[in-house]
Amino acid sequence: MFSRIKNIIIVVLIGIYQVQAQDSIYRFNNSEQDSIVVNQENNYKLNYKHLIAPTVLIGFGIVGLESDGLKQLNLSTRNEINEHQPKHISLDNYTQFAPALMVYGLNAFGVKGKHNFRDRTIIYTTSQLISAAFVVPLKHLTNEERPDKSNRLSFPSGHTAIAFSSAQFMFREYRDTNFWLSISGYSFAVFTGIYRMVNDKHWINDVVAGAGCGILSTELAYFLYPKINGLLLRKEKKSTTMIAPFYQNKSFGIGLVKSF
Repeated sequence: MFSRIKNIIIVVLIGIYQVQAQDSIYRFNNSEQDSIVVNQENNYKLNYKHLIAPTVLIGFGIVGLESDGLKQLNLSTRNEINEHQPKHISLDNYTQFAPALMVYGLNAFGVKGKHNFRDRTIIYTTSQLISAAFVVPLKHLTNEERPDKSNRLSFPSGHTAIAFSSAQFMFREYRDTNFWLSISGYSFAVFTGIYRMVNDKHWINDVVAGAGCGILSTELAYFLYPKINGLLLRKEKKSTTMIAPFYQNKSFGIGLVKSF
């Protein structure tokens, strides 16, 4: 039923896996001491290797907007799905967030990622804001009609962008400690993308471009984190609050002093 979809998804995953695996194997082959230094220095660098997969995915999606061959692939895939009349389900509304929730859940159970609660929350929130900054304007600029003709906000897939940004977030948090655990979030991302097509909400190129936007947004979030964190720390230092009890004229009270 989904042979055509699976072939495309396999190509996407192989591209992502090769880029991510090469980077992790390089780190693994260094000595432990050197590895720690390299990881600390490179955690927030925007390595060109990390941009290959999202660039290819977004490029494929954009080409699909005008390519007659890819448009025909969209139509034939949709027809194949409709012939089997699959049951529409809404799980994709939840699986898009599953990898990110796994990161917080694993940390709560003692499987620590790269960052503490505060820092990873800053990174993940930043990635979602960047993802929305990519997806929302593109939807209105491209004006691509959805397969179910419900509106003209099809390209790119926002659900898939969130799903892959969450999966990339999980990958970045655990790739240095448990590589196989780190890539497990992609299974939820792929499921989300496939079911956006099964539920007749997106074309193939919408989903592929959404995956690229999601991965890119998380990479940019890690790159921007030191700058954002620095701004937040400066604000925290400038803003101080002191609460102290006082006694005056036979009366007790509590004083609040806040400086900015």
